[in-house]
Amino acid sequence: MSDPRVSPDGRLIAFVVTRVDLERNRYRSAVWLAAADGSAPPYQFSTGEHGDAQPVWSPDGRRLAFTSRRSDEPDHSTLHVAPVGLPGEILTLCERPEAVEEPAWSPDGRRIAFTSRERTGRYRADGAEDERARPPRRIDRLMSRLDGEGWIIDRPRSVFVVPADGSAAPRIVAGGPFEHHAPAWSPDGRRLAVTAARHKDWDLQPVDDVFLVDPDPAPGGPAEPRPLTEQDLSHRLPAFDPDGGRIATLAEDSRIVPSHAQLVVLDAATGAMRVLTAGLDRQCAPMPGVRVPIWDGEHLLFSLEDRGDVHLYRVAADGSGEAERLIGGTRNVTGFDLVGGTLAFVASTPTELPELFVRDGDGTERRLTDLGAAFHAAHPASAPEHLTVRSPAGDGEIDAWVIRPAGLAADERCPVLLSIHGGPMTQYPNAWFDEFQLWAGAGYGVVYCNPHGSSGFTESWVRSIRAPEAPEAPGTGWGGIDADDVLAVLDAALERDPMLDPDRVGVLGGSYGGYLTSWLIGHTNRFAAACSERAVNNLESEEWSSDYAGAFRHELGVSHLDAPQGYRRMSPISYVRDIDTPLLILHSEDDLRCHIEQADQLFVALRLLGKPVEYWRFPGEGHELSRSGSPKHRVQRAEIILDWFGRHLGGRRPETVSALSQ
Repeated sequence: MSDPRVSPDGRLIAFVVTRVDLERNRYRSAVWLAAADGSAPPYQFSTGEHGDAQPVWSPDGRRLAFTSRRSDEPDHSTLHVAPVGLPGEILTLCERPEAVEEPAWSPDGRRIAFTSRERTGRYRADGAEDERARPPRRIDRLMSRLDGEGWIIDRPRSVFVVPADGSAAPRIVAGGPFEHHAPAWSPDGRRLAVTAARHKDWDLQPVDDVFLVDPDPAPGGPAEPRPLTEQDLSHRLPAFDPDGGRIATLAEDSRIVPSHAQLVVLDAATGAMRVLTAGLDRQCAPMPGVRVPIWDGEHLLFSLEDRGDVHLYRVAADGSGEAERLIGGTRNVTGFDLVGGTLAFVASTPTELPELFVRDGDGTERRLTDLGAAFHAAHPASAPEHLTVRSPAGDGEIDAWVIRPAGLAADERCPVLLSIHGGPMTQYPNAWFDEFQLWAGAGYGVVYCNPHGSSGFTESWVRSIRAPEAPEAPGTGWGGIDADDVLAVLDAALERDPMLDPDRVGVLGGSYGGYLTSWLIGHTNRFAAACSERAVNNLESEEWSSDYAGAFRHELGVSHLDAPQGYRRMSPISYVRDIDTPLLILHSEDDLRCHIEQADQLFVALRLLGKPVEYWRFPGEGHELSRSGSPKHRVQRAEIILDWFGRHLGGRRPETVSALSQ
């Protein structure tokens, strides 16, 4: 469940429910509606067979726009408007060969702005859809590709406006070669605020500014967007206040990366800026679940990561007073909306899938859905136990959790899986996580934590693993205090819980978590087996092979051109001769974030050295395989992991893996 949207009168809540169709190997999603007062049960509004998503209410509350894929062409995307509570049919406003995203109604309800990729003339060359007949691509900037989307240098993300009655085709109001995001209408409908990097050499200094766009371009073409900010902070998700005089955004310091996103307010005429949340020293753009800040009179609503939780806060737009926490608790708020006094939010806990809630004016909460009940009745979740472990750095406590498998006898010990999250600037949230429950169900104790480098804590904690060669805010580098933290948590968990078997411990992680897995087994032999997935194994080659090419000089604080030895020192591939732990390597062949060459490097070296290694490559998948890859591949991946650790640690093994390699 995701993306709650409250109707203008506060009486209805639209939200999205996604399910898996394993037989057809696809995801299906539908728009649902719920009565905010709970007077009627929630019901499915759209068919849900075509990937319906991103619902947005018309200003009068009588229509609902949403995106879908209701086309004979499987890759095409569509934008629709449907009446709510009135007779009428669904109206298709447009169909595009690219995804339609971020729809936004104009204040008068006559138009809808959205973003979509606009294909350049290269795609209109002779040869139709035959790539072999098209001209070559001209590459003149970094970030020419994007994981999950492929080449974007000849498909820039543009802003379109389309009549809400379908009377005309969409028109571009802000186009390439720049990447535009999140159009927001001014209350008078005369401007759109968008974010984009449009300055000279914008790929070398990737800072998104706020621009004001004319939604009614002259016949000769759209006017040049007017910049409101000047590359001081990198902005995203703008929102006009009800009077149109201010714009709220989430903005990050682009000078020292990583940094917390902060809630800021801009003067809509001058760009003068006020930062509202610096004193909280927390990440105000949780991923996933970040959304546009919401104006509530003279206040703003936003979400915030805090030591495994994601909570909802409210702060005065003029900077007076302190931020107030509205939604707390041990949970993860992944979506919220406030209209007409109705505050709706979607939240998950460590033992329950996301559900929809409403917070009343007196602070009480009401749960409106129970869509996960049947699943949880059939598969009860094992609740994690939270613990804090003093970091070896001496600068704070590491948040950690242990999940025990159900049904252990008093004198029985279980094998252990130490899981490391990706990012590194993310956190393991207090939310239901399919993989942890799967492993616990197979008989494993699961240990996980948010070490240095994770979000959910202070900015100094996040920056502590920048390279020691960084001129500003130097840290230990990757594989420094972060590795020490993870091992300290494992030691503490084993000492605390005698049911965890210290002789049967495995380690695994994906992306940065895969990096730290590869690093740890090159620096210790304490693990019985490991699984390194979609990992960075060579930081130097990652800097040029990734879709984020050139980004590590910001992340680590120094370029691989200036400190090549530092990059090599931090790379697990440099210690491959010291790896003796049996290793499972998983990688997607279309992964552009951590290119498949990262896995190839590690496998070839280990195989040449005669070390125990097994390598599985997933075709047609990108970096997000474990989260949004094809359902069948996700099942196969899970089976491969359980089979691998079952062979080496003694957990329960699936019966189907042997057929995969035949």
